[in-house]
Amino acid sequence: MNRTGLVIALGLSLVIGLLFGIFPELDLKLAALFFDPASTSFPLKQSGLAAFARDGAMWIAWALALPALIAIVGKLLRPDRPMLVPGRAAVFLLVTILLSAVVLTNLTFKSYWGRPRPVMVTEFNGPWQFVPWWDPRGECGRNCSFFSGEGATAFWAYAPAALTPPPWRPLAYVAATVFGVVTSVLRMAFGGHFFTDVAAAGLVSFFVIWLAYAWIFRWPSTRLTDEQIEAALARWGWPGYRLLQRWRGREAG
Repeated sequence: MNRTGLVIALGLSLVIGLLFGIFPELDLKLAALFFDPASTSFPLKQSGLAAFARDGAMWIAWALALPALIAIVGKLLRPDRPMLVPGRAAVFLLVTILLSAVVLTNLTFKSYWGRPRPVMVTEFNGPWQFVPWWDPRGECGRNCSFFSGEGATAFWAYAPAALTPPPWRPLAYVAATVFGVVTSVLRMAFGGHFFTDVAAAGLVSFFVIWLAYAWIFRWPSTRLTDEQIEAALARWGWPGYRLLQRWRGREAG
């Protein structure tokens, strides 16, 4: 999560945004690579193996975040015990996956950005008109195409990669990139998303992770310690724990 990565991501955002904004038909051409005119469908959508790979990718991503969730919930329930995962790592992982995979996708863009999915546009035997990535006025009412929630979840793998030991970190970033790209291509192959949907998902996830990493680990004015986070969670959890202990007839201390 260094400045070079940020510059690359900003450059990609500019190039992709302008290119597909000026030539929106590129999205249709890329989606057409996975469309079969004879059956008027996206054939890979019927593949059980491809569907298993899609579901497996989501299970892997959330499994990577599960230890952080368990550590934070465990500390709130038992503030007298040390965290199972270092405080900064736990908060970093949980906050970034919730922001990138839930809040900014399903609760924000996908609910209010009316871009239809490829399977729903007239070019691929659907009922609605295609709109470019920048136009939120499509006919989709909910759970729309822009941007990809599964793509954002897959590219969130950059977060655990950022916490690997420095000698292994470049390899971890490559693995996270491959994981995100393969998952995103599957979403395109199923007719679920256009290229700009999955590209935006990857870039948004990266920016969320970069900012969170800088806020928690790098910037001196906001940098936290594991002890500070653990103490804060203990303060929040202590009233509930004390009440539970009193209900059990025990002394919480």
